[in-house]
Amino acid sequence: MRIQLKPWLFIVMIILYGVVFLIPFSGAVHLFDWDEIIFAESAREMMVSGDYLTVTINYEPFWEKPPLFIWLQVISMKIFGINEFAARFPNVLCGILTLISLYLVGRRIHGEKFGMLWAIAFGTAILPFFYFRTGIIDPWFNLFIFHGFSFFIFYLSPERFSRRYLYVGLSALFLGLAVLTKGPVAVLVFALSFLIYLTYVRGRIAVKVSHILVFMGILAVTGGFWFVLAIIDGNLQVVRDFLSYQAGLFTDDFAGHGGFPGFHFVILLFGVFPASVLMLSGFQKKREEDRFAQAFRTWMYILFFLVLILFSIVQTKLVHYSSLAYYPMTFISAWVVYQWLERKIEIRRWQIVMLGIISLVLIILTGLIPLVLRNPGILIDRYAQSLSPHVVGVLKSEAGWGYIHYIPAFILFAGMVAALYRITKRDYKGIIFLFTTSLLFTFSSLLLFVPKVERMIQGAAIDFMKAHSGPEKHVITMGFKSFAPCFYGGWLPGEIPQRMNDQWLGEVSERKPVFVVMKADNSNKFFKEYPMLEKIHEENGYVFAVFEKTGGNR
Repeated sequence: MRIQLKPWLFIVMIILYGVVFLIPFSGAVHLFDWDEIIFAESAREMMVSGDYLTVTINYEPFWEKPPLFIWLQVISMKIFGINEFAARFPNVLCGILTLISLYLVGRRIHGEKFGMLWAIAFGTAILPFFYFRTGIIDPWFNLFIFHGFSFFIFYLSPERFSRRYLYVGLSALFLGLAVLTKGPVAVLVFALSFLIYLTYVRGRIAVKVSHILVFMGILAVTGGFWFVLAIIDGNLQVVRDFLSYQAGLFTDDFAGHGGFPGFHFVILLFGVFPASVLMLSGFQKKREEDRFAQAFRTWMYILFFLVLILFSIVQTKLVHYSSLAYYPMTFISAWVVYQWLERKIEIRRWQIVMLGIISLVLIILTGLIPLVLRNPGILIDRYAQSLSPHVVGVLKSEAGWGYIHYIPAFILFAGMVAALYRITKRDYKGIIFLFTTSLLFTFSSLLLFVPKVERMIQGAAIDFMKAHSGPEKHVITMGFKSFAPCFYGGWLPGEIPQRMNDQWLGEVSERKPVFVVMKADNSNKFFKEYPMLEKIHEENGYVFAVFEKTGGNR
């Protein structure tokens, strides 16, 4: 299989991919609590306060994240306005830049075909595609780390890349940007990978003291300048809290997000499908064309296992924590497909069986979701004793599930049958069908499922917040923590205290309406605790109320 394509033409194709698959409907769904709303609200508060140095939530220092991604969202909001699309657009841009980066780096390793395969493997995998349409930090964080690794590998290969000061400097620059995006875990991952690689090659690398000084200097300046500015600005405690939080990630279970030790293995197996299965035949010794290609593949092996092990140890189990592994996984899968097309290795029968089994699981899941949610009584009657009133209300939501929602399952079934048949015949069209099917399945699932799911779990609450917010009234939550009232209510500095109490509620409700969102689980407790609280209505597992002493309109 020969591919003759000018580099600029494939880059144009990647941009069209972003226009067709990433941009459409990116702002059609409310931001999800917590992460998406937290970052978007921090960006909004920067714009309101004019303080672009301090990350805040409810105008109080928010020490969990550095500001780089928030700055990107601020720029986006200044262009597109304060809305969902603007909050997510930076990651749409990141998706396009990521695929272009993989293509260009891949070309330097094995040539045009491999660069294309790497970009395609990444852009058609389930979770990588999904995260490019969200407003969370990780896509940019991972892209910066990837470039930090890539340029460092270039630096360690003087036989192919002679401008060593340039590459070691760029490596440090991008790692510093990663620190500014999410924190020092970027440097930790790089340092551990380097130590493992150094052990693997028995210390046989060419490094000069001047190179080390350049690397450390640029890394310190880039990654540390916000921390220095924060200290100069009098926010030393914020820096201390930030570092304490970063250290606690490895020992504490934040916000109840625990999980079993194999959590990330399962997430990566299903979430990076089909690349996750293709890569499994890539763990073998095979002589490459040159030492640089061998070194790059070694670094990718190290990065994959390090991320998998490191975040399996971390007590907090969140899906996106292992997202850095998407890079080595898609690299190895692209290498497998590249070698398969060159008839140098085989995609094993057990891999074809695994592709079929995982596809079948996904088909069943995407088929069961509309089936069950069109008939929620199936779950409610069976698990009535264990379901909370809030969950029952969510399940009973009128989200409008119909036969159209079986389309993703049908796409995956038909596409995988064609793909696996072609692969067994060693026809390269099987790989085309495989990646195309994955992309269409993921894209159709996002368009058809995400709006319905969001509508069920938080749509009614956010609609109420938007309808009852403004300068002459307040909307708050009781019994659960949410940052949605901040963003969708447009809170201003000093309006809502960090810890609301009876005195504040009493004082404010005498002057303006205070509307309340509660979950059905604990609403009765609050009605007893606050006799002046008057119920308005109940919907989708939420109870909406207002303090009856208020004189405003509802």
